[in-house]
Amino acid sequence: MSNTATKDRPEAMQPLKGGVVPYLTLPDAAAAIDFYGKALGAEEVGSRHHMDDGRILNSRIDVNGGSIMLMDPMPEHGKPADSDSGLMLHLHVDDADRWFDRAVAAGCTVLMPMDLQFWGDRYGMVKDPYGISWSFGTTPE
Repeated sequence: MSNTATKDRPEAMQPLKGGVVPYLTLPDAAAAIDFYGKALGAEEVGSRHHMDDGRILNSRIDVNGGSIMLMDPMPEHGKPADSDSGLMLHLHVDDADRWFDRAVAAGCTVLMPMDLQFWGDRYGMVKDPYGISWSFGTTPE
């Protein structure tokens, strides 16, 4: 099924990509969506769904062939903000150096410099301003 809107399936209801889809609760989800566009080349998919007070209840971005859902904190519904979740998301990409450099240029902090690792991948890690760690890896041919 394509990821384009149809008469029967509005844009906001397009199928998610990936077998496991992370759902991130981040302070200022709107700013996070913009940041991930710059840092990871993320594309926003569909429309944002808001609470009456303007907080984002549901939004989606696609990164590197997979979907990530985002929302603002909703402590009244058991979703408080967590400034350091311990969560790390890995992106296995075509050019880990390029992805890593873009994330750092956008404002991510280097946790592990990009280097050739003992298991054979080019690999490095960063942390974004929302407390999420991202690792980037490429298996050289």
